[in-house]
Amino acid sequence: MTEARTVENKQIVLKEYVVGSPNESHMELKTSKINIEVKDGGVLVKNLYLACEPYNMIFMRKPFGPGFFSRELGSPLPGYGVGKVVESNEEKLKKGDLVWGMTGWEEYSVIGNTQGLFKIEHTDVPLSYYTGILGMPGMTAYVGFYQICEPKKGDRIFISSATGAVGVLVGQFAKLMGCCVVGSAGSKEKVELLKAKFGFDEAFNYKEEQDFNAALKRRFPEGIDIYFDNVGGKMLDAALLNMRLHGRVAVCGMMSQYTLQQAEGIHNMMTLILNRLRLQGFVVSDHYHLYPEYLKLILPLIKENKISYVEDIAEGLESAPAALVGIFSGRSIGKRVIAVARE
Repeated sequence: MTEARTVENKQIVLKEYVVGSPNESHMELKTSKINIEVKDGGVLVKNLYLACEPYNMIFMRKPFGPGFFSRELGSPLPGYGVGKVVESNEEKLKKGDLVWGMTGWEEYSVIGNTQGLFKIEHTDVPLSYYTGILGMPGMTAYVGFYQICEPKKGDRIFISSATGAVGVLVGQFAKLMGCCVVGSAGSKEKVELLKAKFGFDEAFNYKEEQDFNAALKRRFPEGIDIYFDNVGGKMLDAALLNMRLHGRVAVCGMMSQYTLQQAEGIHNMMTLILNRLRLQGFVVSDHYHLYPEYLKLILPLIKENKISYVEDIAEGLESAPAALVGIFSGRSIGKRVIAVARE
């Protein structure tokens, strides 16, 4: 019997399940050996960049039912990333190919099912962009805005958590279409950035508002046509009271709820009936068949500087726990990325 080929592999593993807000002690940097021999249909990927997103919290909670996304303690955290194929048993991918998709918080990942990987064809833009504007967050903004919200020129649009990787893109897509855009964020600096860099018509610091309903009425005296919801909770409840007739709500995330042990309820559901609203949740992976269409839209916008994009890059795999915790304490602007290796 031949000895398996292995390589040392640094990993960020789940040390404790999260209750409430995450902190760095919930994660741990470990070094183990990984078998680099891949089975038929699989690949070994060297991870170059990893996405740091609020949804990572979903994998850090204790499982409470079948199909829940949590991981076993001691296993590496999953997440989207950009990598280079170093071994392949998949005919569509060869050694040296660059890919983006679901991988792990580690230096090397063996990926048995490559259906969730996308081969990177356009390398005249930074590779890290495939963790954000050219990857899952970009597709989320594209699908949520154009497919779910069905926008029209002149629509009045509200975006919560608007300085996040998805929110800043939705806002700019809306401005390019000729919509009026208002965003909420968690600091004065972020509010100014939304207006000065990303072209929002108005923005406000939700932490300074005692009454979300009143805050929205001031900014939308004629009501909201589209609410792109990234936070859920009290902001969603207030937005429902301010929606115009036949308004659309795209439920993209629930950031205000991820750290709560008991989720908040929504009280203003009667408005869905009275104002004939459409409230729809969505998962971006259901729409990945639209990715080529998205690239045709976004690549020219990037190259012609018609869309702004901000990255917040942390160097080294060991920086990942602090980077994730920083998202939930409001210490990030734009797309937070972990640079694991520069090829």
